[in-house]
Amino acid sequence: MPELPDVTLYVEALRRSVAGQRLERVRIASPFLIRSVEPPVFALEGRALREVRRLGKRIVLGFEEDLFAVLHLMIAGRLRWEPPGAKAPGKIGLAAFAFERGALLLTEAGTKKRASLHVVRGEAALKAHDPGGLDVFALEAAAFAAALRRENRTLKRALANPRLFDGIGNAYGDEILHAAGLSPVALTGRLDDEACARLLKAARDVLGRGLERLRAEFGERFPGAGEITAFRPEFAVHGKYGKPCPACGTRVQRIRYAENETNYCPRCQTGGKLLADRSLSRLLKDDWPRTIEAWEEGQPAT
Repeated sequence: MPELPDVTLYVEALRRSVAGQRLERVRIASPFLIRSVEPPVFALEGRALREVRRLGKRIVLGFEEDLFAVLHLMIAGRLRWEPPGAKAPGKIGLAAFAFERGALLLTEAGTKKRASLHVVRGEAALKAHDPGGLDVFALEAAAFAAALRRENRTLKRALANPRLFDGIGNAYGDEILHAAGLSPVALTGRLDDEACARLLKAARDVLGRGLERLRAEFGERFPGAGEITAFRPEFAVHGKYGKPCPACGTRVQRIRYAENETNYCPRCQTGGKLLADRSLSRLLKDDWPRTIEAWEEGQPAT
């Protein structure tokens, strides 16, 4: 799932490529993409794109007459900028937005179509799509610790909860916890001030470095098909199950529950202990949602 660095990169690329252009036509290839009725998506046609912004993990396209298109890419949704006249490709194409100087294509790999598009009018309606997560770059240590301890949750779940913190998901959550040397199943209510401060620093460092790497990799170029991925070669643990931890050489381990997977280093994060899925089943059942949709909305397990 694209997270803060990826979504920020998309926003910056859209501002360079599309901002100021008039949307000439919208083609919807998958009706499951559209999650709102009024205003209709075709109300965007003929309107100039005035702004692009990030709202958590969502991308907001602001058009004339106070209209906003809210895109949530979820797990496999991706954007491409193609020459004028390009159409949404085959089985993975969801929509094509024909602008004056090019086409913005929305695709989604896989059989489960989770990406969504809402069209709203006005800032008040747009605010309803803001999950309300706090910006770790703007938080003082005490405010971060207070938010983290608001409920006694597993640390991975709290960190990746969009209603608590802005733009952090499964991949960067793993990387932040590894950088902080903290277990993904440590309970937030038991963290002392030093651990909270270490976690905040790790969040800023990991997210900041992630964005800078993406900017250096793509420069002024719009990301192409398959180039925005949750499995980055520079990651320490996420997607690296069975491979050596770059800090200590221990094999990276994982916890799997329902649709979710967490990667961690047992030596760096859990004092050498392996976190067995079975022994964690009760804890995970109480704290980790069973579906990606529930995870993304910050909802408890059902």
